[in-house]
Amino acid sequence: MSMLVVGSIALDFVETPFGTAENSPGGSALYFSTAASYFAPVNVVGVVGQDFDFNIINFLKERQVDLDGIYVENGETFRWGGKYQENMNVRDTIYTDLNVFENFKPNIPAAYRDSRNVFLANIAPELQLQVLTQINSPDLVVLDTMNFWISSARDTLLNVISKVNILILNDEETLQLTGEKNLITAGKKILDWGPRYIIIKKGEHGATMISKDNYFSAPAFPLTTVKDPTGAGDTFAGGFVGHLAACNSITEPEIRKAIVSGNVLASFCVEDFSFMRLMRLSSEDLQQRLMEYKRITDY
Repeated sequence: MSMLVVGSIALDFVETPFGTAENSPGGSALYFSTAASYFAPVNVVGVVGQDFDFNIINFLKERQVDLDGIYVENGETFRWGGKYQENMNVRDTIYTDLNVFENFKPNIPAAYRDSRNVFLANIAPELQLQVLTQINSPDLVVLDTMNFWISSARDTLLNVISKVNILILNDEETLQLTGEKNLITAGKKILDWGPRYIIIKKGEHGATMISKDNYFSAPAFPLTTVKDPTGAGDTFAGGFVGHLAACNSITEPEIRKAIVSGNVLASFCVEDFSFMRLMRLSSEDLQQRLMEYKRITDY
């Protein structure tokens, strides 16, 4: 089934111990759609400036990604720059220039409004609510957010959380949102606010699912080289939602498999800068790593 993602589209500058990348395509909407396209068609809504060269994302058109929902506004594209330390878990933001993204108002094209699976990427909760009012009875709504919105727009964020099926957060955001000190306690608390599942991203340590009656944890795929962690979380979300969009029904066993799909796709993402590894990733490569993941985690 089709997916809709509404999120940021950026041009990134990234420096890591392995090199630099300048004016690289980035943003939550592009990382998500790249990963999700391995499973089902994706509709993208976002905004770019007149400086954005669509040729750099032409590969998405070959993967059933519809870019007609990307609006071009007068001005420059959202730009972000970051530098990773020797410990790749530590990142310093060099600059954040919102540019045309600062006034982004999501207008969902009529052709997208019947999307059955919706991913609300990391944008202002107010905008996420605007998206939901334009969608006709989706089967699955998955939400992502970040610490900035937790602290600056908490009430609106809680309203959005009450309307979604699955919430994706990292471990620090989960504790910040709930005020708890234990992830399991925090996850259970969030479930009382509306979602059926919470997925907690733990970076190099994988991801965890918490539901009313169950708990599931999946490790990250072991890698010897990580060149650029940028976009790994949104790539995880793309693999996760993409897997579910390809299912006949959303069950807990399929959610567990979706987490594995997200982990594996994220493992490819970090092996090179920007989309470079994902652009040359074949379906055969993906299936082979999924099989290897099953082998190393089989108990």
